[in-house]
Amino acid sequence: RGITEPVATFSTCFGAPFMPQFPTTYAELLGNKLKKHNAQAWLVNTGWSGGAYGTGERIDLPITRKMLTAILEGKLDDASFSPDPNFKILIPNEVPGVDSTILNPKNTWNDKEAYDLKANELITLFKKNFAKYESFGNYAKAGPD
Repeated sequence: RGITEPVATFSTCFGAPFMPQFPTTYAELLGNKLKKHNAQAWLVNTGWSGGAYGTGERIDLPITRKMLTAILEGKLDDASFSPDPNFKILIPNEVPGVDSTILNPKNTWNDKEAYDLKANELITLFKKNFAKYESFGNYAKAGPD
């Protein structure tokens, strides 16, 4: 009864009910701040890895700390990266003190076909969510194809 496994949800800026402006306003503000201060933005997977719900597990907190420390100490400034074929993000090939296998989520799944199916499901959900913003610019182009 009820929700028995995680369900993908999208919340503007991770707090839609508290954002009075249209989401593109916040996207532009963030973009301007990143440019003005020559800042980098990092997406760090601190959640689920290694398979679908019930087969994978959460990324250990010490591993998350090592990834964040490497970012904050500039250890990834000159690192090499590989593009993710689905989500238009770059994945570092190495992070000091972290097993490189976990950096690319597909590598953590025993069943690579199951990963591809779940990735494609998520891509479909991203596209459906971003459809409501199509008339406000090219924001969806930053997401998966």
